[in-house]
Amino acid sequence: MVASRTSADGGMETSYGFRDVAEGEKQGLVNEVFHKVAKRYDIMNDVMSAGMHRVWKDAMIAALNPRKDPSYKTLDVAGGTGDIAFRIVEASRRQAHATVLDINGSMLGVGRERAEKKGLAQNLTFVEANAEELPFEANTFDAYTIAFGIRNVPRIDVALSEAYRVLKRGGRLLVLEFSEVQMPLLDRFYDEWSFKAIPRFGKMITGEAEPYQYLVESIRKFPSQADFAAMITKAGFAKVSFTNYTGGIAALHSGWKI
Repeated sequence: MVASRTSADGGMETSYGFRDVAEGEKQGLVNEVFHKVAKRYDIMNDVMSAGMHRVWKDAMIAALNPRKDPSYKTLDVAGGTGDIAFRIVEASRRQAHATVLDINGSMLGVGRERAEKKGLAQNLTFVEANAEELPFEANTFDAYTIAFGIRNVPRIDVALSEAYRVLKRGGRLLVLEFSEVQMPLLDRFYDEWSFKAIPRFGKMITGEAEPYQYLVESIRKFPSQADFAAMITKAGFAKVSFTNYTGGIAALHSGWKI
């Protein structure tokens, strides 16, 4: 069974995969998923994207092109393990400062350990908080990034409004997310891979299939590229656009606060 996608009008706030849940219930369920997979999160992304997430993330950083300037500040949301933040700091020749925000302490713990090992701790701040209620003043950051995390936020419209609030004028929003496959035949193959192979591999790797089942289903419930772009525009962003990667398996969305 493949459920229909939610629209630009919302619906993800009560969608836990293909299950409808009470408003306010989703966040706790999602938190439990990420507590379970935190230690193997990068392996999970490799399984779900057949390794392509690394290429897509590199393309995201290339699109951002962070300034090589100590005053350049970025916020990476739902980025607990540091994957995007590390790339931003390295691309800035270790000049930029990245704040990594995640609602899940287990994910942040993995990120802190990795930052120390990479010698990047001085360029990073780790904050445990909710994307729907950011603990920062308005007009603080030059860029807001979120990779494969926005679909796990219950109230996406609220998170996008918060992104707009904390960005400086001229700041940029970049959202990388699994999306709607646009190529015939590839969509069928990807459905087969997602619903049959990924939960099975997840169980082999972590001992549990349920978190992977949720993540696969959440991808299918997330709005299409056009609908999500409309949500970004509604939040106040200008020059909104998206770029499909690998036939639309993932898409990079961009918007500016002007």
